[in-house]
Amino acid sequence: MLKLKDRKRAIKGLAEELKGLMEGEETITIMHLCGTHEDTVTRYNLRSLLPENLKVVPGPGCPVCITPDTDLQRAFHLLEKENVILTTFGDMARVPFEGKSFFYYKSKGYDVRIVYSVFDALEIAKTTDKPVVFFAIGFETTMPSTAVAVLDGVENFYVLSAHRFFIPAMEHLLSFDDVRIDGFICPGHVSTIVGVKAYEHIKVPQVIAGFEPEDVLLALCMLVKAIKNGENCLLNEYTRAVRYEGNVKAQKVMNEVFDRDDWEWRGLGVVRNSGAPLKKRYEDFDALKVFEDAFKDFEPREDKKKRLCRCGDVLRGVATPLDCSLFMKACTPKNPIGACMVSFEGTCNIWARYWRG
Repeated sequence: MLKLKDRKRAIKGLAEELKGLMEGEETITIMHLCGTHEDTVTRYNLRSLLPENLKVVPGPGCPVCITPDTDLQRAFHLLEKENVILTTFGDMARVPFEGKSFFYYKSKGYDVRIVYSVFDALEIAKTTDKPVVFFAIGFETTMPSTAVAVLDGVENFYVLSAHRFFIPAMEHLLSFDDVRIDGFICPGHVSTIVGVKAYEHIKVPQVIAGFEPEDVLLALCMLVKAIKNGENCLLNEYTRAVRYEGNVKAQKVMNEVFDRDDWEWRGLGVVRNSGAPLKKRYEDFDALKVFEDAFKDFEPREDKKKRLCRCGDVLRGVATPLDCSLFMKACTPKNPIGACMVSFEGTCNIWARYWRG
């Protein structure tokens, strides 16, 4: 880690290099794909250091944010129909639908428990005869842990999977006519699992980056140079954590337990091969299969309160939180309407905490 004065010098130097690279150029738009990257960009006000013709927009990098209301309703439906212990992460527990959330159900006497990992849920299952359901969200970063828990599972432990494979979403984003993406800053956490090789088939310039301000600015320099030179590059700035092959053991256990399907993402619609249902051989741990009678009358609805919410547009990179009429008015971190205002990795939540205008 550089000393503070050296970091300031590095950041200033990279910002000046970017201004020189972009002088006289047409607008370049870079999309990053990680909530932690947006936290870095906004917390350190990096956009103020960039030339006006270099745009850095957030994409669908927050797993809480991209989980569609249909998945949330399905979990609520299970709580109402079956006498289960529902476990999930704390940020997911605050996402509202029609004024309800997991915390709402907890306040009404339903057995909802907040866990820090899937293994906490597994331990709860070992101490009770009641069914314990883990509402599983997240990308390849958290999927291996869920897979291990299934392989080590006990009879009353079940997974309601809302996991998504991330790479298909990048391909899907490139298919939108209203989304301009000249290059990607790839997600650092996901990349530690999938490795550099996972991005080789995506035909736009990409850089895998770490999370310090100088990491992000260096990644932008690398991308701008590649774009100016017409190079379809795939570069790894985050070499201290990401390897070409990724975490092979994690990939193996993940692919052992999870299948692939076409699933919806908030803001993106249905993304091919992105869904992660449990494979048939593990359906004894699949809450959708075990409690399928409870879901026979399940019908997803629209939350009319969210009609003005632009969370989906923010996730697709075509709007900022400031474009939403609800931002910091009806929708705040204490009283969120959209999922992007809930999670600490959500763009609206980050802008609410750090935005300087």
